[in-house]
Amino acid sequence: MSTPRTSKRTPLRPPSKNKIKRHNESDLKPDSKPRRPDDDAQGRVARRGARVPRDGGIEPERLQKVLARTGLASRRQIEEWVEEGRILVNEEPANLGQKIGPGDRVKLNGRLIQLRFGARAPRVLIYHKPEGEIVSRNDPQGRPSVFERLPPLRRGRWLAIGRLDYNTSGLLLLTDDGDLANRMMHPRYGFEREYAVRLLGELGDEHIRALTEGVVLEDGPARFSSLRAQGGEGVNRWYRVVLPEGRNREVRRMFEAVGFTVSRLMRVRYGPVELPPRLKRGMWMEMPEADACRLAGLPVPKKVGSEKERPPKLRRTKPAS
Repeated sequence: MSTPRTSKRTPLRPPSKNKIKRHNESDLKPDSKPRRPDDDAQGRVARRGARVPRDGGIEPERLQKVLARTGLASRRQIEEWVEEGRILVNEEPANLGQKIGPGDRVKLNGRLIQLRFGARAPRVLIYHKPEGEIVSRNDPQGRPSVFERLPPLRRGRWLAIGRLDYNTSGLLLLTDDGDLANRMMHPRYGFEREYAVRLLGELGDEHIRALTEGVVLEDGPARFSSLRAQGGEGVNRWYRVVLPEGRNREVRRMFEAVGFTVSRLMRVRYGPVELPPRLKRGMWMEMPEADACRLAGLPVPKKVGSEKERPPKLRRTKPAS
């Protein structure tokens, strides 16, 4: 009797994977087309070498807000550029209040601008401005400028948050974020300015009452929200004054309106930021990232593990070349 021939493959062994044909969902639909490797997430075919904008769900924002975030200028300055026709969006003149997204091309004076969308931590410098420097990039008299002595930026430029006169010293904040600069300078946000003032002579009660209730200047009424005596020697008297807003030479003009001359003026506080006592004239320090975020009203970044924030270093400005 012959022995029956057995198969080498046992019933328990699974079939070879090579013989299994797997189907994608698209293969089950007769009308669907096979996808190519360079198809984008929405199913559109991208030409080789072409750039397909991917906004990641970013909502369009106002033009002046996006450009201010790049550090070009404040919103007010950008609005003036729009009115002057210096800004183009997709080769068309921009309009005030126009919204743009990541796929738009924006040019200033014919130069393409690299846009920034979404919140980011701004950089803020705390500078102890000495007398004899101007807070401007253009001066017909060629006087020293605070901008000539600051650390360089890879993108954008430093913007002054408010100004100080040529003969005024003290706290000057600078940032690379025009949105933050606009926020701190606009009267509706209520950032106070505090000054130490030296006068030739002593104020009487009637002078203090007039300055705190309001005096009339050529550009409208003005008043100190706070005025405190700080002592002095001889004919010189020191006072601390607080202004709810900042106008050109406002402190000096207010004291002139009641018959007094300011012999020295120094800003010691801007909003929540005070001039650090260890920051001497001509020196600057960068504000810690967490403090800069709080100032801009942004979420404070979380520290990784046991990482601690280092105290800011004091640096002296470089002499102008």
